Amino acid sequence: MSSLSRELVFLILQFLEEEKFKETVHRLEQESGYFFNMKYFEEKALAGEWDEVERYLSGFTKVDENRYSMKIYFEVRKQKYLEALDRNDRAKAVEILVKDLKVFSTFNEELYKEITHLLTLDNFRENEQLSKYGDTKSARSIMLVELKKLIEANPLFREKLVLPTLKASRLRTLINQSLNWQHQLCKNPRPNPDIKTLFMDHSCSPPNGARASTPVTLPVAALAKPSTYAPLGAHGGPFPPAAAAAAANANALAGWMSNANPSLSVQSPVVAASPFPVQPSQVSGLKHPRPPSNALGMIDYQSSDHEQLMKRLRSAQSVDEVSYPPHPQHASWSPDDLPRNVACTLRQGFNVISMDFHPSHHTLLAVGCSNGEITLWEAGLRERLVSKPFKVWDMSTCSVPFQAAIVKDSSMSVSRVAWSPDGNFIGVAFTKYLVHLYAYQGPTDLRQHLEIDAHIGNVNDLAFSHPNKQLCVITCGDDKLIKVWDLSGRMLFNFEGHEAPVYSICPHQKENIQFIFSTAVDGKIKAWLYDNVGSRVDYDAPGQWCTTMLYSDDGNRLFSCGTSKDGDSFLVEWNESEGAIKRTYSGFRKKSSGIVQFDTTRNHFLAVGEENQIKFWDMDNTNLLTSTDAEGGLLALPRLRFNKEGNLLAVTTADNGVKILANAEGLRSLRAIETRSYEASRAPIEMKVSGSSMVPNINPTVNKVERMDTSSPARPTHILNGNDSMARSMEKRRSLDDVSEKNKRWELAEIVDPVKCRVVTLPESKDPANKVARLLYTNSGSGILALGSNGVQKLWKWSRNEQNPSGKATASVVPQHWQPNSGLLMTNDVPENFEEAVPALHSQRMIPM
Repeated sequence: MSSLSRELVFLILQFLEEEKFKETVHRLEQESGYFFNMKYFEEKALAGEWDEVERYLSGFTKVDENRYSMKIYFEVRKQKYLEALDRNDRAKAVEILVKDLKVFSTFNEELYKEITHLLTLDNFRENEQLSKYGDTKSARSIMLVELKKLIEANPLFREKLVLPTLKASRLRTLINQSLNWQHQLCKNPRPNPDIKTLFMDHSCSPPNGARASTPVTLPVAALAKPSTYAPLGAHGGPFPPAAAAAAANANALAGWMSNANPSLSVQSPVVAASPFPVQPSQVSGLKHPRPPSNALGMIDYQSSDHEQLMKRLRSAQSVDEVSYPPHPQHASWSPDDLPRNVACTLRQGFNVISMDFHPSHHTLLAVGCSNGEITLWEAGLRERLVSKPFKVWDMSTCSVPFQAAIVKDSSMSVSRVAWSPDGNFIGVAFTKYLVHLYAYQGPTDLRQHLEIDAHIGNVNDLAFSHPNKQLCVITCGDDKLIKVWDLSGRMLFNFEGHEAPVYSICPHQKENIQFIFSTAVDGKIKAWLYDNVGSRVDYDAPGQWCTTMLYSDDGNRLFSCGTSKDGDSFLVEWNESEGAIKRTYSGFRKKSSGIVQFDTTRNHFLAVGEENQIKFWDMDNTNLLTSTDAEGGLLALPRLRFNKEGNLLAVTTADNGVKILANAEGLRSLRAIETRSYEASRAPIEMKVSGSSMVPNINPTVNKVERMDTSSPARPTHILNGNDSMARSMEKRRSLDDVSEKNKRWELAEIVDPVKCRVVTLPESKDPANKVARLLYTNSGSGILALGSNGVQKLWKWSRNEQNPSGKATASVVPQHWQPNSGLLMTNDVPENFEEAVPALHSQRMIPM
């Protein structure tokens, strides 16, 4: 339900309480799950009505939702069990033990055995821990004290233990206000209108006298309780008409709410717009949605009286209406602009679950696998830069349910991997409870930053956002929650409202309004602001099952793609201003065996993986544009991901790999990485070192490096910080300064901090008679080749091992001096006057002798 539907429930609860519908009040509390009536719970527990106690609890939490809930249910069932034993009702005690307490044996088998042992005792008080058990009444009172503490500490009961402050008979007051508004719309309003029903809009019959505008003021007692209480009128809303009209005019999501969940009669544009406190400065870029004629809410009056009323409403507050700028049109889009040519294949070795390209280094791909491993690939070099197998970083900080789950089943899969907008972090969501955050320091430098025990069960999706200009991680999971975390692991927001596991999230920003779309496996779409008010949208996705939502790169167009339980796939564009489907794309097979994945690029193209191929659509055309099977070998439903430039597309293969598809521009960018690596070996590059406090073991005479491989860990790393305000869907055009920085990214930087320098002594390198004339890294970055002044070449290699899992050159591990099998040194002819000779060294593939 939306936040206003939630408020409506509270109003109905107040009305039912005032009208003394006691049983109905508690049934609505339990079914809605919005208010936990502690007083009612205590009454039932003290009376020993255990079935009602559990039924009431079930509306707010289940046994295994978290450790607090588990403890609550255990205490209730244990008390019920002890009372059966105290009555010597062994049959009932056995039934409770088998049906109610058995579920806890998987978490604490010893405790279950101890409880079972009580059946063998003539008096369970013979057990030392139960020796102080008194009579039933006092035992229930003691249990209630413990239960109240657990309920108050349980996050699922947060903000559900206190009713909002309401004026008396608030629902009747709103009905009166609605009738006043309806009376103002009458063509000839009577001074003393006769209100006979709430089932229809009020309208005065034609009078004989002059027009009057006397408001309707009905006392509370005038609204007598009908035998069957009527639903609220279509115009009911808690806001004055003028303010409501202005708010509706300024709301980008108002249309979603005006059409959302048609079963709720209060979802009018007036009410729907109100949760967004919009300042006049936020209005300029938003367009006022005109509610459809068949939508619930304000009736689309097209009369002169309606126009006069609208003028009166607008006069209270002026709001400019400005349409969104049209989508940029390109002179010539063609299928050739799509990355469809296979450039290379990356052999991952395990089933690839998720992928994401770096936001500024467009050939750097992060990959998450079914075995929990994440890998960074440099597509331009076809090289695996670094891999991180799954492990729990700190088991002591993990929750008890997670520890129990990982002991029961140690398998772990990545469910989502995503770069932060600035490219400095990688977020990884796993299929059991955890989220890992890595700090990216360079091509082979991926450091543990944060481990979060985020959700109970699967963590289904992860994204980054910038609420209040603070980089945060958003997660969702099987526990039906969406959570927002800062980079220290502190939970900032916990969004509740979905009634099924949350499948995906899509953070976005419109003007100054930041929000999150979420989808659940029951097909519900909700939208959330960064507050604790609740969801603003409750809408059904096509197919009503697993759906993913994405914005175009410019953030102006919203798309969703998903599959129904019957295997029907849907790709649609949404009309944000009305909350309706704008177009549905065709070209899917009739039945899919799983959930299709999609992505957008260049504000113009959509891509979906289906039928062992990639299908492409033009955003402005519902018919299939083209498709490719990427030379075969793709999964039946391949996963896919564009890079930010849209010139590369990563797709998963059936042999546990990734194919990189490219267009002409993408092929050039891949070749540029190779060319840059080659040309860096041809010209000497001076390393400029400033500061006198350099590491003392470094020989100052070694001041030239023949080549610095771009893939080498020794190269200076200058990763651009993206200026994205949100995740992939919110990337904005970079400024000219950013482009300039991009062109300088491979230039050497001045080293001013000695702490960044590391020293390793190469074996067999101390020869005073043979000075090093040239020094370079091998192409793979796993070795160093040195040319001595006497013409002798020496090679040192780093091997892949536990101390150096990447196998790259590093000062942390001493390399091995490599020599040919023949024992012959690699020696060049040196002229007699060798001091005048110009030394040169170039790395090609060496053939062992």
